[in-house]
Amino acid sequence: MGTTQLETVPEPKYWHLKTVLSEALDRDFSVGEILPNERELAARFGVARATLRQALEQLELEGRLQRRRGVGTTVAPPRVGVAVGSTGHSWPGESADGWEIVDVAQAVQPSAAVLKLLGGSADQPVHTVRRTRVSHGQAVAAELLYVPAASVPGLSAIDAPAGPARARAVLRELQRLALDGQDRSVELGSARADDAKELDRLPGAPVLVVTTRYFTAAGTAAVSVATYRADTCRLTFGDTGDVEITHEARVAS
Repeated sequence: MGTTQLETVPEPKYWHLKTVLSEALDRDFSVGEILPNERELAARFGVARATLRQALEQLELEGRLQRRRGVGTTVAPPRVGVAVGSTGHSWPGESADGWEIVDVAQAVQPSAAVLKLLGGSADQPVHTVRRTRVSHGQAVAAELLYVPAASVPGLSAIDAPAGPARARAVLRELQRLALDGQDRSVELGSARADDAKELDRLPGAPVLVVTTRYFTAAGTAAVSVATYRADTCRLTFGDTGDVEITHEARVAS
């Protein structure tokens, strides 16, 4: 059998540099230490800044580095575990699911993709609950939970007019419904500006977007779009088909 074209392509220079940089991180730097600027690093390793930038981006994607606003590029800390899948089905906010309520809004217009999942029209009122997930003191995910007003008809604007109290009221009303099931999908994406700010990342940083639909007998009752830091997450699929996102601790050499 002849050699394929891909087998004849040499290893990209930035990929080799990534390996060299990874070894340098283990040998010369400690967790949280700020790396020298790109000009210094490029001179140290004798490469063009464009090549260096590609290698740094790959190391960030792999969770070895993280870029922080106003700080620079630092050596990433070890990963910690965050479970996403569960053997049972439950509404958001039930059984200490690990999410912290930030706020709620009704004026936010869901994207066309979310509206399609909800199966409603563009003019239907939708409560948008924003939550964050923190593990070991680190924000690892930001979520937007879309709940059509039709799913929570008993919600009173008088009892909880705004803010986190309003968000908790939306979740309480949602939990009154009989949950028939849920489905979940995971895809690689880029952090939007608001999610990046909550996750202490830069806009456009790689993220894992976990979309969950919650069903009742009447159809889709809510849609969750949770954005996880891709540099800290590893996906595993168990026998049940549930998805878990865990943070893999590195062993120091």
